[in-house]
Amino acid sequence: MMRMNMAAVAPEAYQAVLGLEKYIRGNLDHTVLELVKLRASMLNGCAFCVDMHSRDALAAGESSRRLFAVAAWREAPFFDERERTALALTDAVTRLGEHGVPDEVWDAAAKVWSERELADLVVAIATINVWNRIAITTQTQPPIEV
Repeated sequence: MMRMNMAAVAPEAYQAVLGLEKYIRGNLDHTVLELVKLRASMLNGCAFCVDMHSRDALAAGESSRRLFAVAAWREAPFFDERERTALALTDAVTRLGEHGVPDEVWDAAAKVWSERELADLVVAIATINVWNRIAITTQTQPPIEV
């Protein structure tokens, strides 16, 4: 059972996060965005977000093979260099340890993403991590029927 409806209890906070979401939707490649959202949600164990972003990506034409492979993206041959660096950065930012994002991860991303694109990618990763934490904390469940 859901603990709290954040949008109803703290609408200003919810709208602030939604503002970040709207920004990244308009400023980051949709395919990469869905891969990043799915990967972070998998790492965080957010069932609601894994379900939602899988369905969104499928509806947008993404293949089920690529979506399933996000769980093992390092070994999968289905992702191009930009997608791979975005997924690596997602892993590093989502699993942020005491030493932060490793230079090799950042440098690889900076080689294939412009500075502005990289900034938008970081905002996208941060935003999905906020959504994951809200959904997990409030025990938001995916719908049984869609």
